[in-house]
Amino acid sequence: MSDISPAALRGAVDLSSLRGRPAPTSSSAPAAAPAGVQDLVVDATDETFGQILEISRTVPVVVDLWAEWCGPCKQLSPIIEKVTRELAGRVLLAKVDVDANPQLAQSFRAQSIPMVVALIAGQPVPMFTGAVPEQQVRDVFAQLLQVAAQNGVSGTLAVGGGEDAAPQEPALPPLHAEAFAAIEAGDYAAAITAYEKALAENPRDEEAMAGLGQVRLLDRVQRLDLQQARDAAAAAPLDVQAQFDVADLDIAGGHVDDAFGRLLDLFEKLPADERTRVRERLVELFGLIGAADPRVAAARNRLTSLLF
Repeated sequence: MSDISPAALRGAVDLSSLRGRPAPTSSSAPAAAPAGVQDLVVDATDETFGQILEISRTVPVVVDLWAEWCGPCKQLSPIIEKVTRELAGRVLLAKVDVDANPQLAQSFRAQSIPMVVALIAGQPVPMFTGAVPEQQVRDVFAQLLQVAAQNGVSGTLAVGGGEDAAPQEPALPPLHAEAFAAIEAGDYAAAITAYEKALAENPRDEEAMAGLGQVRLLDRVQRLDLQQARDAAAAAPLDVQAQFDVADLDIAGGHVDDAFGRLLDLFEKLPADERTRVRERLVELFGLIGAADPRVAAARNRLTSLLF
């Protein structure tokens, strides 16, 4: 899995050859689905992908590269489709059969599948390769919506009517909707407050818990300079805040093992009465990545061994 950050928009994939005509200016207003698109899950082909690129200027598009012979694809694709439908038009899922669409497979440099890539305003953003648990899919989709909003892509697709139209899912709970609106406005403090209220009402609200961790991370890293943070951490290896800063940047950049290793090393070196903050931050980051992630399991095991 890749953790999505605004820096991820520096795409390494060249999709210019797939563009049909210039895409319209992005807008947060609801957009009618293009002709022939009657669902939030569509099959994309070499010939129709230019239209998909245009849609990515209104909502983020998740591209699922798969093949009939791919066993892990059959595990992952239904999860991605389920999460897409739950978002009720805020994301479009484009499924690409790599065997039938070699140009797309080559453009995305699909060396192995399943491979999932997002498009934000025509720019590719890596999500993950290989089958992953549902909670990780949800976490990455939440990050995708946040990054898309930061880049002016926060619309909603109005899917075409008729018998074959996709059913609309219920609206987000009020506090979740309040948090998303705050994120889209760049007001992370307000989003944090909304998620905290949601958790106060329901401490078992996993989506609020994951959202809170993600927004707290975004709020912390937006003011950090990578080189300055690394220099400060190297100069003061036992400075808890300095190590927190680099760990946050590593998580935001997808270097999960590095972040966990840094904080666990710090925990091991600190006196017993100074370890609580580090343990609490590790637990928060475990929740952000997801309990089913093997990197979390390994780090949690090491933390347990250090505690006892």
